[in-house]
Amino acid sequence: MEAWSAERVRSLCLSLPGTEERFPFSPELSVFFVEDKMFALSALDDHPLSVSLKCDPEHSLYLRDTYPAITPGYHLNKRHWNTVVLDGSVPDDLVVDLVHESYDLVVAGLPKYRRERLAAGSGQ
Repeated sequence: MEAWSAERVRSLCLSLPGTEERFPFSPELSVFFVEDKMFALSALDDHPLSVSLKCDPEHSLYLRDTYPAITPGYHLNKRHWNTVVLDGSVPDDLVVDLVHESYDLVVAGLPKYRRERLAAGSGQ
């Protein structure tokens, strides 16, 4: 698998239906939204690169106990958000799954009509 780069993180997040990248906090912090709800944040110029993702609270605790590179979300609700340092210590497929999980958690919290609009737009 290729190394994590800013472009790879951006491409992964933007590949999910209805997502867009915005910079509401600072020009250096990419925030990825679905239906005006954020699901991923990353300072794409940082080294090492990291991404903050929404996560089920119980799964968050397991991940933090298992991977030193996964910590409570920086400047976020630490019960629901993790920050993942993309230093190669977390398997690539897990990082992809965590991005998808974050997106899915946010979508699941949307009103039904917004979820249906997303599903219709993605061809599902």
